[in-house]
Amino acid sequence: MPVHKAPKKLRPADRGLTHAYIGDGKGKTTAAVGVAVRAAGYGWRVSFIQFMKSPPWPSGERQSLRKLGVEVLVLGEGFYKILNDRKPEEQHQAAALKALAVLRKKVFSGQYQLVVADELGSAVEEQILDRQPVEKFLKDRAQDKKAKMVHLIWTGHQKIKWMLKYADLVTEMKMIKHPYYKGIIATRGLDY
Repeated sequence: MPVHKAPKKLRPADRGLTHAYIGDGKGKTTAAVGVAVRAAGYGWRVSFIQFMKSPPWPSGERQSLRKLGVEVLVLGEGFYKILNDRKPEEQHQAAALKALAVLRKKVFSGQYQLVVADELGSAVEEQILDRQPVEKFLKDRAQDKKAKMVHLIWTGHQKIKWMLKYADLVTEMKMIKHPYYKGIIATRGLDY
């Protein structure tokens, strides 16, 4: 394991930081929810946008976040090509583009201290979002006076190098063992 040395002088962030939670292991959305809960506890305005999840699926985290005053927007069409997904690719693409437009609006509004883009990386991995509009959003955010002050979290599975280039913190969740591979489905309260 690499050893990281802290710089001699530490300072608070002078701009919004970007966190990326990636990997094949469980816990990416859970980590993002944890940061959203922490931020809400300090009275921050938080928007939590879900790119690949859809309203019919129950979600304990959505209910908890809303109770804390976090704005939760479920803009996806559900998981893509899994869990009996039969929706056309174009429907998923349209939903992802809409979610990206909403993400951009929230970040550039200057009204939020934290915006979470849950499964943004997954939408890119699955090619329901093209690189160009996502990279443009990340580049534009770095240049805009209000937008660069907003903290941003995104989640996904793969190490997308061009996306990670814009991240200040990258945490990879690595699966060692998972009950799904023993035929055990997600457990209400633990997984959703």
